Amino acid sequence: MSEEKKGIADAENSTTTETMADYARELEASFRTIREGDVISGTVIDVRETGVTLDLGYYAPAVIKTEDLSKDPSFSVLADIHVGDTLEGTVVKRDDGAGNIQMSCVEAAETLGWDRLKQYQEEKTILKIKVSESVNQGVTAYVEGIRGFIPASQLALDYVEDTTEFVGKTLEVRVITVDSDRQKLVLSAKDVLKEKEAERLNHKISMIVPGTVVEGRVESLMPYGAFVDLGDGLSGLVHISQISQKRLKKPSEVLTVGDTVRAVVLNTKDNRISLSIKAAAENAEPDELEEKQAAEYSSNEAVGTSLGDLLKGLKL
Repeated sequence: MSEEKKGIADAENSTTTETMADYARELEASFRTIREGDVISGTVIDVRETGVTLDLGYYAPAVIKTEDLSKDPSFSVLADIHVGDTLEGTVVKRDDGAGNIQMSCVEAAETLGWDRLKQYQEEKTILKIKVSESVNQGVTAYVEGIRGFIPASQLALDYVEDTTEFVGKTLEVRVITVDSDRQKLVLSAKDVLKEKEAERLNHKISMIVPGTVVEGRVESLMPYGAFVDLGDGLSGLVHISQISQKRLKKPSEVLTVGDTVRAVVLNTKDNRISLSIKAAAENAEPDELEEKQAAEYSSNEAVGTSLGDLLKGLKL
């Protein structure tokens, strides 16, 4: 068979295959039954200010009006919905009068949203949300079409005074409270931030080599030792036995909150930094004050080795 004839045959076979596939889809659609109240999904094939059109794989397309897409005040159909997106909605009418199936994402959210939110909470899923508005003592955002509340205390690692600066921002959050009966959904960005901060600190701790000499400020005293702030969010514990050569009853005998100390890193087991001030003191070189005092003593005092010199300081 010539190349030209082979090409024509391939084209005919391809056309036949596509026709059969189309026929199979149409046949399947003809047997499909869609009822009012069903929750179904489709692919967006058209986006307009008034709403969107979906391909359901059915003989009739579906339409969703803009007001039925979301309750979020910041929602924009032209900005937030794109051709090719998959949307899920509840069938409101099998025929809107123009041969289309009318659907509602808002009703679907009320039907399925709370179950999904409960699952997100149980699985501790991290969700990306866009803050809609600032309200009393926090902000709001929508998840699965349901309005959620993020308290000001859960927006950041530190308390937030002005919540308006978060409006329009995208945050990573976890669901911490789900109560469908009371229509209550509470989210937390702080929960995610704390986890990421812990991961960052654990990585920094893993990079610290035991035996390293560090400097820090005593931040608190406990009966069993002292906590030392090493900066950048890191803190280490000096056990009472590692504070001084002499036996102490309590750390406050030699340390005060705010003191700057040098210590040797003993270990970083379980992402906890164990320090020893005693070891740093044992290994330390004479400081400038000690060297100055030694120099003054050497320059002002003659060192003698005679018997008179040895006995001069004795009282008989």
